[in-house]
Amino acid sequence: MRKFFLFVWEIVKVVSISLAIILPVRYYLIQPFYVKGASMEPNFHDHEYLIIDEISYRFKTPIRGQVIVFRYPKNPQEYFIKRLIALPGEEVQIKDGKVIIYNSEKPEGFTLNESYLPASLETLDNNGAKIEVGANEYFVLGDNRNASKDSRSFGPVDKTFITGKVLFRGWPLEKITIFNKDYWPTY
Repeated sequence: MRKFFLFVWEIVKVVSISLAIILPVRYYLIQPFYVKGASMEPNFHDHEYLIIDEISYRFKTPIRGQVIVFRYPKNPQEYFIKRLIALPGEEVQIKDGKVIIYNSEKPEGFTLNESYLPASLETLDNNGAKIEVGANEYFVLGDNRNASKDSRSFGPVDKTFITGKVLFRGWPLEKITIFNKDYWPTY
């Protein structure tokens, strides 16, 4: 009988230690995310399984071009995946199928170089209006510019809604990818 209790006690210790390690990692460092829909095609597809880095943005500022997961501002129970396009304090304009960014470095504006998109893809515009991005906000777009619910419809996303950036694609197996670029082309 004593061996049985020792066996059970060992199992309890292993499970407790495992939970003490796994739970903080799961809730504070990384998080799984399952892609639903076609808003990020051709780069991310429906039913792909991603791992999200939740800790980087606590120490670093998000960078233009990174793919992020965030809580939908109109329903924080839903999570969206989109690409960061405009940063805090900038203005964004979508005109003639191109994304133009205005900021203190380039007050005359620059056309965003989106090498991650097919050359033939045009971004549907918002009647050429400039949209101001607040001091703690980010303008996001889906890579599938003609079938994406993004900042063109719900406005810029406050930083408090951002969960993290995409770190790793784990499914499907033939598309396993580590996303470790901190810089994406912008001009």
